[in-house]
Amino acid sequence: MIHKRLSIMVLAGLIGLSWVIGTAPAYADETTAEPPRMELVLDVSGSMRAADIDGETRIAVAKRAFGQVVDALPETTQLGIRVLGATYGGDDKKKGCVDTQQIVPVGPVQQTAAKNAIASLKPTGFTPIGLALREAAKDLGTEGSARRIVLITDGEDTCTPPDPCEVARELAAQGTKLVVDTLGLTPDEKTRKQLVCISTATGGTYASATSEQELTDRVQQLVDRAAVPPAVTPATVTGTGTCDKAPVLTPGVYSDREKIGEHRYYKVALQPGQELRASVSVALDRPLNRDYGVLLKAATTNGRELVRGLDAGSGRADVVSAGLRWSASETPAASASTDPDDGPQWSDGSDDDAVATDVCLIVSNSFASATSAGTPGMPLELSIDTVAASHTPDAPGLGRGWLLLLVLAVAGLIAGVLAGWLTRWWVATWREN
Repeated sequence: MIHKRLSIMVLAGLIGLSWVIGTAPAYADETTAEPPRMELVLDVSGSMRAADIDGETRIAVAKRAFGQVVDALPETTQLGIRVLGATYGGDDKKKGCVDTQQIVPVGPVQQTAAKNAIASLKPTGFTPIGLALREAAKDLGTEGSARRIVLITDGEDTCTPPDPCEVARELAAQGTKLVVDTLGLTPDEKTRKQLVCISTATGGTYASATSEQELTDRVQQLVDRAAVPPAVTPATVTGTGTCDKAPVLTPGVYSDREKIGEHRYYKVALQPGQELRASVSVALDRPLNRDYGVLLKAATTNGRELVRGLDAGSGRADVVSAGLRWSASETPAASASTDPDDGPQWSDGSDDDAVATDVCLIVSNSFASATSAGTPGMPLELSIDTVAASHTPDAPGLGRGWLLLLVLAVAGLIAGVLAGWLTRWWVATWREN
């Protein structure tokens, strides 16, 4: 009974404390609970019959490459295999565009079963890449640590809609740590652009292969990369449209998405004597018009700007980033507002005069989409850190006032005397010779 009453009192106290303090700050999660999970998605459509890789068909080369990779996998690897275009060989597009199956469930790899499933594949039908990506995401689930899809295809999607690029953006917007790597077998330009779009939307990579050795090496690299959990897993956070409702962030790494032309607000509680350091990176996951930029600002809760960081691009970058650093000591009394309604005040920047305050971080962009794709928003990653304020060291005062004038006068006098003495010595020497 005593323990029960004590538990009730502690619970009531915590509820009351959270009511007084307000919104709890968000914390970045830097650990992964489970090993990463991955699924290979292999195109087995009719075009894989083409015999243009070392004189053999694409499917034959892919089977051998897969077999070598499976043989080298550690037993702890969480691996699944899904195929597309592998069963329906007719002309009915409606049936052919739902032709995707998981032939090996995600789990500890069973090498013999996986190799046998791959060996039985025959090039057959259409190429429903968008649907296969959606189903692969379901195969991997939504819980646990990082998830990775490795898509291997020799051509672009023949079943749009759904458009594979749009599907990739939708999957990335779910915030379930899903990355899609793409690998093109002898790809043409249209296929390459589509695969680059898919990988870019989810933070993955794109590669191409034109030989069996290249294919084996590329797949092995992607599998090895998927088996290593990320060092830091960004915590998902949702910025708001105003500072007063913004989530409070602690030092860490966070992920969010921002629509074109949108402003995202976040809040950081800065203690006396601390310096705020923040940066934002936005991945360009869709075609954009040239000349764009990302702006990161720090401001008071009522909108008075403190400092800003800006980065601009011209269409050649995959990521644009901006950063800033600020501490209360950078706001002198002369520039601080004297209006009591103008938010927190900082007088001379010393720790004794500074007060704890909330600093608003605003992420803005000047993107213009080259297509009609406005949703979901662009993926962004926000890094927050607070450190001890780095005050400017005391200088001897040579940069201003009478002391500077005196130093310049003495230096000029010494230079003149030396120049005159050297000139006199040179003239005397010249006359003697």
